[in-house]
Amino acid sequence: MKYLLILTLLFSAPLCGELKVLAFSGSDRKGSFNQKLAEQAAEIARQKGATVQVINLSDYPMPIYNADLESRSGLPENVKKFRNHLITHDYIIISSPEYNGLLTALLKNAIDWASREDQGNYSTNAFKEKRFAIMSASPGDGGGQRSLDSLRQLLNNLGGNVIQKTVSVPAAHQAFDSDGKLMDDKLHNQLDQEISELLQST
Repeated sequence: MKYLLILTLLFSAPLCGELKVLAFSGSDRKGSFNQKLAEQAAEIARQKGATVQVINLSDYPMPIYNADLESRSGLPENVKKFRNHLITHDYIIISSPEYNGLLTALLKNAIDWASREDQGNYSTNAFKEKRFAIMSASPGDGGGQRSLDSLRQLLNNLGGNVIQKTVSVPAAHQAFDSDGKLMDDKLHNQLDQEISELLQST
């Protein structure tokens, strides 16, 4: 009976620690398709047992990165808050709009700031060895896929581990219902598969 109890405890114990996920988009537009996509990905992660925090970059306005400003005043408070979100989460979901074939200036600027530390030095602590799932939504036929190539390169340069699977949502202005959920079952399943890959053990 004693051995049976021990085995029961062993097999009922969690196999890993808390899965802490951060989700946001590279858009600050009200009603952003990419924010909707990030929020749906976040909900899927919650359903898989993760602890998820969703943020919106519109709540963390940052000046364009300027070395003189940094030298004079240090990191802006919103940069510190955003960077701390990255540091305290090991799994990160980013939904990236496509502007002229690349990621947005808003997202690039936030990442550039987050690659700095309080002492005014370059630091990859907010990105190194963290797992990233990247996705996109766009009114166009390509779904914003081209933006993901530049985002993947940027995150890889900072030491991030960007999973291979991505999801792109074309005709995004018609893709979501009134609750902000994807209406296409195929796209929803692809998103589910991407989040499963993000959270799997490495």
